[in-house]
Amino acid sequence: MAERKLFAGHAIRRLRFQLAVTQAAMAEALEISPSYLNLVERNQRPISAALMLKLAETYDFDPRRLAAAEPGGGAEALRRRLADPLFADLAIDRHQLEEWLAGAPDGAEAFARAYDRMGGGSAMLAPGAAQDPGPQVRRAIERWRNHFADLDAAGEALADELRMAGDPYGAMAERLRVKHQLAVRILPAEVMVDTLKRLDLHARQLQLSEALDPSARAFALAEQLAVEARDEIEALVRGAELDRVAARLFRRHLTAYFAAAVMMPYARFLRACEASGYDLELLQRRFGASASQVAHRLTTLQRVGARGLSFFLMRFDRAGQVSKRYAGASGSALVEAAVPCPLWNAYDAFARTDETAVQLVELEDGARAFTIARCVHPHGGAPGGVRPRFVIALGLPAAEAGTLAAARGVDLAGRAAPIGLGCRACTRLACPQRSAAPAGRAVAGSERERGVTAFGFAGD
Repeated sequence: MAERKLFAGHAIRRLRFQLAVTQAAMAEALEISPSYLNLVERNQRPISAALMLKLAETYDFDPRRLAAAEPGGGAEALRRRLADPLFADLAIDRHQLEEWLAGAPDGAEAFARAYDRMGGGSAMLAPGAAQDPGPQVRRAIERWRNHFADLDAAGEALADELRMAGDPYGAMAERLRVKHQLAVRILPAEVMVDTLKRLDLHARQLQLSEALDPSARAFALAEQLAVEARDEIEALVRGAELDRVAARLFRRHLTAYFAAAVMMPYARFLRACEASGYDLELLQRRFGASASQVAHRLTTLQRVGARGLSFFLMRFDRAGQVSKRYAGASGSALVEAAVPCPLWNAYDAFARTDETAVQLVELEDGARAFTIARCVHPHGGAPGGVRPRFVIALGLPAAEAGTLAAARGVDLAGRAAPIGLGCRACTRLACPQRSAAPAGRAVAGSERERGVTAFGFAGD
C-alpha cells in the first residue's frame, strides 16, 4: 500500500523559529537549498525520509512530531469542522484550506482549538453553556490518529515479559500480586451493585463483578497494569493541554489503549490480522478479546514501517446517537455524521445480533468505503433491567478492502449504496428517506406537484 505523503511545513517552521535561525542557515545545516526548504515550509513539497533523518541527526528532533503537530489535525479534520452549518454560507474550498494551512498554520490551530473547546458550532452560539469535553478529547486522539507508539511499545514489552500466549489472565493477576501487592477478587453481582470494577487500596484488592465475562476481566487487569506506563501516559496528557475534565477522559482513553496493547500486542496482532484477512471472530478467539475490543484495536495499527489497514470506527445506539468515533488514518468524513444515515445498513445489525452487516457505501463527494457492523452488549444494568445495546461499525476505504475476509464475494468496484452524513448535512436530491432539508437551504415546494421527498429545498 502506498504511504501517504507527509506535509508538515508548519512543524519545520516552528522548529526554525524556536532555534532562531534563518532559512538559509537551516538549509545549510540540512544540506538542502534554501528554495527547497522554503517550499517545504509552505507545504508545497512533502517531507522526505532523508530530510526526516537529517532533522533528527542535526537538531535531535523526534520525527513523530511532524505527524502529530498538524494544525487542527490536518486538512481533513479542518474540513470536517468547516462542514458545520454555522459556516454554511462560506464557500471555503480545498484550495483555500490548503493555502490557510500553509500561510497561517497557527491561525488554523487557533480556530480548531476554539471550535473544539466550545463544543462545536451549536455551543459557540450559546455563551455560558458548559463546555463539552468530548471534542477536546477527540481532537487529542485524532492528533495522533489514535496511534500512540510509546504505549504500544510498552504494552508489547509487558506482554512478552508475561509470556501471554498461555494464560493471560493468570499471568496478569500474578504480576499485580507480586509487583503491585494487589489481589484480584471476583465478587457477586449483588455486592458490586451498579459497579463492574473497584480498586480498594485499603484491602489491596482489585475487585471485579462476576457479571464481567472473561475478556472484560482480562481487560480490567490490563488497565490496572497501565500504572507501569504512567510516565508515557502522563506525558501525552500534559502535551494535549486539556482542561481538567477532558484530561481525565483522555487519560482513561490512554489507559484503555495500553490495556489493548497488552492483550493484543502490536506485531503479533498485525500478523494475525494479515494472515486471517482481518477475520474479527478469529481475532477474538485468538486473543481472548471481545468484538468491541478487537474493533477498537483495528483503528490503532499505524506503526511506521508496519501499518495495518486504515479503519475508522463509530459506535451508536438505536436512535443514531454516536458515543464513539475514531477516524484513525482513514480520513473518512463518515465519522463526522451527527446522526448516521438511515440508508446505512449498519442499523440492521441491531436485528442480527450474531451476524455482521457489511455494505459498500458512497458519500456525496464520491468517497467509497466498505463497512462492517455488529451489535454489541456492554456489561451493565441490573438483572431484569435495561440491557444496553450498541452497534460498532468499522469501515475503511473501499480500495483497501480487497484482502478482508468480510469482503469476499463483494464487488468493490460495483454499485455502492449512496449515503450521506445525516439529512442536515446532506444535499442529495430526491432521497425518499429524507427527514429534513439541508442546513442553510430554504425549504421549497409546490402545491401542484410533489417529489419523492416532502422536503424539497432551494437549489434542487
